[in-house]
Amino acid sequence: MAVKKSKWRSMVTSCYKADSAPTKPKKVVAKQTSFHRISMSDLSNPSSTLSEDLSISLAGSNLHVFTLAELKVITQSFSSSNFLGEGGFGPVHKGFIDDKLRPGLKAQPVAVKLLDLEGCQGHREWLTEVIFLGQLRHPHLVKLIGYCCEEEHRLLVYEFMPRGSLENQLFRRYSASLPWSTRMKIALGAAKGLAFLHEAEKPVIYRDFKASNILLDSDYTAKLSDFGLAKDGPEGDDTHVSTRVMGTQGYAAPEYVMTGHLTAMSDVYSFGVVLLELISGRRSVDKSRPTREQNLAEWARPMLCDPRKLSRVMDPRLEGQYSETGAIKAAALAYQCLSHRPKQRPTISTVVKTLEPLKDFDDVAIAPFVYTVPTEITNSNKEGVKKEAKCEEEVKKENGHHHHHHHHRNHPLHHGQHNKHRLRSPKSPNFLSENGVRQNHRNGLNSPLHQRQKSLE
Repeated sequence: MAVKKSKWRSMVTSCYKADSAPTKPKKVVAKQTSFHRISMSDLSNPSSTLSEDLSISLAGSNLHVFTLAELKVITQSFSSSNFLGEGGFGPVHKGFIDDKLRPGLKAQPVAVKLLDLEGCQGHREWLTEVIFLGQLRHPHLVKLIGYCCEEEHRLLVYEFMPRGSLENQLFRRYSASLPWSTRMKIALGAAKGLAFLHEAEKPVIYRDFKASNILLDSDYTAKLSDFGLAKDGPEGDDTHVSTRVMGTQGYAAPEYVMTGHLTAMSDVYSFGVVLLELISGRRSVDKSRPTREQNLAEWARPMLCDPRKLSRVMDPRLEGQYSETGAIKAAALAYQCLSHRPKQRPTISTVVKTLEPLKDFDDVAIAPFVYTVPTEITNSNKEGVKKEAKCEEEVKKENGHHHHHHHHRNHPLHHGQHNKHRLRSPKSPNFLSENGVRQNHRNGLNSPLHQRQKSLE
């Protein structure tokens, strides 16, 4: 059976009829298909405005098209009491939907993100998010429930994630430390989300894997959010995708920073940084630390394959309450993911297989982990010593070969790094939770929706 083609214009009718009365809200339902997924490359000019006649097929989507009036109802006119936070895209408010708003809607809390469009960049990212999350469904990807495209307004409606972002859970100053088993569960869930993207029939490179984009539900199930920078992976004989360097300092793979060549291994490097954050409790970049410790990956990687030095890397907030065996294995995995040679990094499916047993390790120490140096080398541990020597030799070799990566200060990654070293203007707010974002009620009250509220009403 042929898949029915639907015009983009028919999906976002109100975008083209700014001067006419709002149309009756419709639910967009497209048949699932396994052989074709729409991507940004299918658009004639992705950076153009929606006023142009774009005709695409959004197969596999099951999104609700909300009106602005409906979203004002569920957020109490975007009141400050429902304000969750604000990022580069704009303010985010909590709301609640049910079948009273729209027949067939599941009763659930939602996060409503209003995009502040100031040029093509914001529009492109909004469109990318709708295209990817509108078609991709997985337990470890945040669910996009619907969107609103009315006049100049662009809004997205997501499932609400009560525990906020990994960034807040891990680095919040006055909160309980995440247990080791929970950290490994989060790492595994995030890896499964990446594996789903990388191993899809039409692979996707996430490109912005970091702690603030990993959201957590009530039982700490990790879900990837913010697909504004996602790219379709290379096809055919292509080995990489050439693109502008965008992302976040401290997470971006060195070869991508230097060449703009994007591959799935770029995501694996970023995963290694997040895994290292989970192990160490340190941020990927922390300017408050001594100079040599400011870049987490550069400082910690040489110690990850040496059990005698691993205790220096482990998060002191764990107070020794972690699996010694699990910590060594997790550190070794992070070491591999952070290799400066992309081909030496493991695939994300290998990462998942490695992490799977780590969440269940129960040899939790009752005191801080201390490595005891043996007085004699027996046959059973000769192999381990050889691996350590090889590991240290590889570190020295990589540091020498890629020394220019660490001192190349003329690249965009090393300039204008404000607000958590973001390379692009729209930041990734922890937009789907109450405790996952900074509180700024004034911004909520001053959002574009409030400024135009009288005219809309």
